[in-house]
Parts: sequence; C-alpha cells; structure tokens
Amino acid sequence: MAQPTVPDALDLVVRELDDLAAALRSADPAPFARAVDLVEGADRVFVHGAGRSGLALRMTAMRLMHLGLDVHVVGEVTTPAIRPGDVLLVASGSGTTSGIVAAGEKAVEVGASVIAVSTTADSPLAELAAVTLVLPAATKTDRSGTASAQYAGSLFEQGVALLGDALFHTLWTRGGQSADDLWPRHANIE
Repeated sequence: MAQPTVPDALDLVVRELDDLAAALRSADPAPFARAVDLVEGADRVFVHGAGRSGLALRMTAMRLMHLGLDVHVVGEVTTPAIRPGDVLLVASGSGTTSGIVAAGEKAVEVGASVIAVSTTADSPLAELAAVTLVLPAATKTDRSGTASAQYAGSLFEQGVALLGDALFHTLWTRGGQSADDLWPRHANIE
C-alpha cells in the first residue's frame, strides 16, 4: 500500500472545502445577508473564538480593519468594553464552548448583536445569536470521520476562515472601495 503524500492530503482538503462551499451556496441566503447587514451597520465589530477558530476569526478581523471598520479581538489588552450598536462575531463548532457562550451572553446583555458561526443551529450559542451561520463540518470532538476525514475540527476552522474572507469580499465589493483605498491600512511599522 502506498504511503499518503502531501498532494494526496491537499486533494482531500480541497475536496472537503469544495463540498462545504457547495453546501453553503445551496443554503438559505438570508442568514448570510443578515450577517453582512449586521457587520455593515455595526458601530464596532468584536471577534472571539477559541483555538484555531479564534485564529481564523483574527484573520477576518484584520480584513475588516482593512475596510476601515473599527474592529477588536476579544481578550487583547486594548479591547474596549462592548456596548449597544456593536457586533460580536463568534465561532464555536459545538455552539457550547463556555467562554464563547459567556461572551455572547454578555454582548446580548449590554445590547450588542451576536453573529455565531457553528456546525449547528441548535445550541446555547445559536439561541442567543441574532444570526447563526451553520457550516456543515465536524466539531473538534467528532472523530468518526463521517463529516470530515480531517482531524478534529479542521474543516470547521478552515470554513470559518473562508467564510470570513467571503464576508469581507462581500462588504468590500458592496462598499465600492478599491484595493488602493484599502492598502494604506496595512501595517507599515514592521
């Protein structure tokens, strides 16, 4: 039996991402439109996720900052308190990650809106969210190989990154800014 190779693994990852994208393209577009509207109308956008989901959301935060939005990563020392008119964008595959749910509860308590990215629309996180974007992927505890052949929540985390880029691209093209308009917002103190 031949040993698996990196190109074999890339083929698997791309196939699974293609399937995920196809499922999202055929899903109800209303939640995605609602999420775009919430971000577009927010005073400030906060992102929060644990582990790799959090890293994927940090990528989204950077792109939203390139659009000129006031964006903060929850947990950073310079992150201000959330308030009414703000949006909290969170990701939790299970929708039960305690720190993410607690942040969502706090956001709702103060009058902010929550956009949840999850694998399920039936969770504590989804119940408090203004909108839940469901990614058909395995959670980190699913080791069955049914939803994804990749390890743990890899497909979900990749999906969070792709969804973040799609959200950014939608807002960018809707806003009419050119790439040259965004470029000055890139870090220039390195």
